[in-house]
Amino acid sequence: MEILWVLIALVMLGVVMSSFLRRRRGAVGLVPPGHPDAADPANYGFAREEELDIRMPGPDQDLLDVLDLVQRTQDYRAAQQLLAGTDKESELRWQRVQAFAGAASLELQQRPGGVGEAPGGQWLRVWRTEAPKDAGGAAVHAEFLVQQAWRTAAPGTDEFRIIMEEAKAACGEAALLAPGDPIPYLVELSVARGLGYARGDFEQIWLKILDRAPNHMGAHLAALHYWCEKWHGSRQEAYAFAEAAAARAPEGSLLAAMPLFAVFEHLPEVTLVSSFYQSEVVSRAIHGALHAVHSARPDDPMLAHVRHLLIFFLVRAERWAEAMSQLVHVDGHVGALPWTLSADPAAEFAVYRALAVAGYEANGGSPATLPH
Repeated sequence: MEILWVLIALVMLGVVMSSFLRRRRGAVGLVPPGHPDAADPANYGFAREEELDIRMPGPDQDLLDVLDLVQRTQDYRAAQQLLAGTDKESELRWQRVQAFAGAASLELQQRPGGVGEAPGGQWLRVWRTEAPKDAGGAAVHAEFLVQQAWRTAAPGTDEFRIIMEEAKAACGEAALLAPGDPIPYLVELSVARGLGYARGDFEQIWLKILDRAPNHMGAHLAALHYWCEKWHGSRQEAYAFAEAAAARAPEGSLLAAMPLFAVFEHLPEVTLVSSFYQSEVVSRAIHGALHAVHSARPDDPMLAHVRHLLIFFLVRAERWAEAMSQLVHVDGHVGALPWTLSADPAAEFAVYRALAVAGYEANGGSPATLPH
């Protein structure tokens, strides 16, 4: 699937970079860059591609400030304080745990260490050594190991299993340090997928999460992967899981967007034609996600995740104005599906953004009529 996304991105990037789309009497035409009809995302105040932040799906200035401080000073205490002050059941805390773990993992990848050089991510090791009873540090360490496994080893290999088994033990330790915290079990969902837990064992973890945070969107997305056809379930089971979550979602919950994520996880191998994205199944999932976005709290940390996936589907369905209305809310940050599946998330996002702008203008849109 990843190879397919790379090929699609390359094809689309070539189209966008060589020319811009223009619609005339229902047909798509091509115009060269610099032509008066050529669409330019900069006209809408969108960020330049090189300015797009690939670390997060949306803004979290407190996290950015702390990440900068920790990586610059290699002192973990600011991260410890930020997590301690973040509601343990919140989506925001889960995103921050992922961000700190990802930062440490990437540091280690960039600086593996050697003669006379300390390895990257040393601040996380010091954190665990100096504050072994700190629940935040334990959760970050468990997630760090999970990310290391997926990033450095192939599933099914001995190396992958060894790291995942270590992550499993770290999840257990983190859970003991914070009995009411859903995050250690949320991290273990990824371990369960990687190690192929039996369904009964997986469901036991899931029940512990539901007891602690029944409407946690991040947890539902992590669990959805397990039920997908490419892992340990099927298309039908994944759809059923997503639709059940949407059906029981309280008003204002983004769980109503879960079916769109299930559709994304089971895209057919060839989906370059817009008719698939205008089909009843996809249209219904898009409608549910749009409803969720419109009814969600503006400060919901998961809102940007849903908007990013909507941009992908709305552009593919040639629903240009609706895609633009999502772009104005998330432009500048691209650390979310589907862009993170690409080797260059910023470039992938820029392709879809350019297509949205071109399609919007080809149908009479302009910066003056941009929806908000």
